[in-house]
Amino acid sequence: MIDPNDAVNYILKNAPVYAKARAERIYLEEFRKSKKAILFRESPEKTVAEREQWAYAHPEYQALLKGIREAVEIEEKLRWDMVAAQARIEIWRSQEATNRNVDKMFK
Repeated sequence: MIDPNDAVNYILKNAPVYAKARAERIYLEEFRKSKKAILFRESPEKTVAEREQWAYAHPEYQALLKGIREAVEIEEKLRWDMVAAQARIEIWRSQEATNRNVDKMFK
């Protein structure tokens, strides 16, 4: 039996966690541009292409990309958990409507 209150409580409890995960992911994606610019400026290379290549290959940039990957994974897990909770509520609604129809048939 599905308890819609459990699903709603899950959503309410995890909404701030999801919001924080989404904010972290967006921040990291935006910071990636700044990090590239910082590394580009620090590069010892002469040409623009060489500086860009140096920045992209830099361990700090690579670490940032891994951070983005982890942030996306956390956000997506939370998002799909929320979708599942919403689906449980919809299933419960459908079951309740079916039960009302069955009750009407036997009255």
